Amino acid sequence: MSQSDQFNGRLGLIFASIGAAIGTGNIWRFPRMVGANGGGTFLIPWLIFLFAWSIPLVIAEYAMGKRSRTGTIGTFRIFAGRRFAWMGLWTAWISTAIGFYYAVVSGWTLKYFQLGITGALNGEDVDTTEVWNAFLQSPGQVIFFQFIVILLVLGTIWKGAKAIEKVNFYLMISLFALLFLTLFLSLWMDLSDGSLDGALFMFTVDFDMLMEPEVWINGLSQSAWSCSAGMGMCITYAVYMSKDEDTVLNAFTMGLANNSISIIAGLAVLSAIFAVESDPLATVTGGSSAITFLALPQVFAQAPGGAIGPLVMTAMFFLALSFAALTSMISTVELCVRNFVDHGYERERSVLITGLAIFIFGLPSAMLWIRLDNAGVAFPEFLEVQDHIWGYGLMFSGLFIAFSIWKYGYIKWRAAVDEGTAPPGFSGYLGLGVSAFRDDFINTGDNDIEVGRWWDVLIYVAFPVLFFILMASYFSDMIANTPNVWDPSNPKGLSIILLFWGVVAALFIALNRKLIQRPLYRNVPEGADADISQLPGGSDELIGQVGDVIAGFEHLADSIDAELAD
Repeated sequence: MSQSDQFNGRLGLIFASIGAAIGTGNIWRFPRMVGANGGGTFLIPWLIFLFAWSIPLVIAEYAMGKRSRTGTIGTFRIFAGRRFAWMGLWTAWISTAIGFYYAVVSGWTLKYFQLGITGALNGEDVDTTEVWNAFLQSPGQVIFFQFIVILLVLGTIWKGAKAIEKVNFYLMISLFALLFLTLFLSLWMDLSDGSLDGALFMFTVDFDMLMEPEVWINGLSQSAWSCSAGMGMCITYAVYMSKDEDTVLNAFTMGLANNSISIIAGLAVLSAIFAVESDPLATVTGGSSAITFLALPQVFAQAPGGAIGPLVMTAMFFLALSFAALTSMISTVELCVRNFVDHGYERERSVLITGLAIFIFGLPSAMLWIRLDNAGVAFPEFLEVQDHIWGYGLMFSGLFIAFSIWKYGYIKWRAAVDEGTAPPGFSGYLGLGVSAFRDDFINTGDNDIEVGRWWDVLIYVAFPVLFFILMASYFSDMIANTPNVWDPSNPKGLSIILLFWGVVAALFIALNRKLIQRPLYRNVPEGADADISQLPGGSDELIGQVGDVIAGFEHLADSIDAELAD
């Protein structure tokens, strides 16, 4: 049997997973959330939801991916059953659709690094609004940097796990170093007037604001998106785990590292803004793009060190932002590619197809509907509409993961009742069904940390409640504040979201029959084989391992063997 692809060790998995979680949202959205929600007040719900939402879902993703040894489509096909393979396709599509416009955003960060290192963002005569408008309204430039991002990502994932591992390691180490250096300079700026106003604001708690529901909703949304929990990224990287990988420890490490980076970035941004702005809160709450591409270059231009200080600080910040964007793009593209490879397609061909699709379908976000707001600042309306549609669609991937866990527990409990080894009724289900997934796939002896009943409570009770609250708050806010919210022609209305979600879900459900007619090849490293026969889709005759010959699809096994031999 051919050798399956895998990371060299734990650090590879951790750095890849952290890279998937850390993106532009950690560096430009998080400071805005802190500024708009009472500084240190916001940190309390944000940290609570790290343990109530993000880490439990990451634990589940790692456990599912380690056992299934497939990407999202195969994982749901195995864990939820053949009828629900479309859930994995939904997860793959949503992540890829976000990649369409995220490649454009990543290109912005590269462009601003180029502007920063050449000194084009510093100087008394620089108008950051004019620089931003000129760039965004030049489709050729935006597309060029979008293309560079895609080339860098494709070069990284071309040869699989070990290349992903190596690139993420160097990018994340560099990101940490750059952010720490930026933080040092920001604190230096903040100390220039004898105080640390930005740092104090960051860690000062207003207990009255903790009574406001909006602060908790924002803390939940930031935690839900910033960790990539429930989005399929960790399922994908778990495919490359070694046989004895500690999934629980890795989940906690990833979550805490992600939040640590957010705090460092937030402290750096807030300290710099508080040091030079007369109304820092107005600046920091002006919108993520406004902070990043308009305000921060002006702030960094006032850094100490003569002509060198502003240049270094600006270049370091945007290089760090570029690294964060690239690592997120790598995981997004690999998630899609992994699903192709699982179904017998050659990796190189899958990489090219995915890269071409991301480039072509990202072009509208790069060049269409570039508007000017009331302040004369350009904004990409088409891109924002795409984020509007697909951003919240990701939340359903987490719901599908929870559904698979619930279903497995119910099936196992019913089987035990039929055998006479478990009591019927709700109390019997609480005794065996609820803990079934945890006992069978998490507490397997590979983990130093044993997961207790608290995880069951969070997955079975807290998650659906929080999911409902998050979606209800999102829709109610949209209905209350969006004109013509039900007009299907309104690109920022509710109807267009429901329409796109409904069409995609219906299409994928209809395609499910085709999905399960394709063989699935599990990526099982040597000695890491694990039984899947008791899972809902585990008895599927079209599910094998890399190198297996599946009747009727002999040519696919040959192509995979040839690929792995290269």
